[in-house]
Amino acid sequence: MKAKLFLNLLLIILIMNSCTTKTPEKMTPNTPDWKSKFDNELPYLGHRNWILVVDKAFPMQSSAGMEVINTNENLIPVLTYVLSQIKTSSHVRPIIYTDQELNYIHDDFATGADTYRTTLQNTLAGAEIKNLLHENVFTKLDESSKLFKVVVLKTECTIPYSSVFMQLDCAYWSSDKELLLRKAMSQDLKNKPIVNP
Repeated sequence: MKAKLFLNLLLIILIMNSCTTKTPEKMTPNTPDWKSKFDNELPYLGHRNWILVVDKAFPMQSSAGMEVINTNENLIPVLTYVLSQIKTSSHVRPIIYTDQELNYIHDDFATGADTYRTTLQNTLAGAEIKNLLHENVFTKLDESSKLFKVVVLKTECTIPYSSVFMQLDCAYWSSDKELLLRKAMSQDLKNKPIVNP
């Protein structure tokens, strides 16, 4: 009798546990969190790759070159973490873009927009920031994602045009050095005859 009661209780517990809903992140205990995923990606990213820290409504792209990581966190803490990881890397530096439209969004349009903009400016203090119209950013992303990987970190932010777009550049080679190199090569090629193999 006790064994039958025990088996019935065990069966009820198993049935109840099978009916609970689990999110994919919680189903596998070994699934890395977004920071681990990002940290694993960063060493493989380089010149011309992109990292996007985006608002909640950022659309899922059809491009195979885009990887979306859902952070389930607010935008500024995610951005702060990403910038610190890029800064400690030896191989890349960010070229930062923000939507020009954000300059015209205020609290009367979206609650929290003024505070967000101030916090974003403080977070990006000292960095060169390029403002582009939202559609122009998408044009750049569309072109880049055909050849280069784009990592998208989706956040819980619900302020329109709040996303931050970072095109990666080489940290140990500047655009000034590249221009000098090309100039030297051009002059050298003018002085030497081209020999066919």
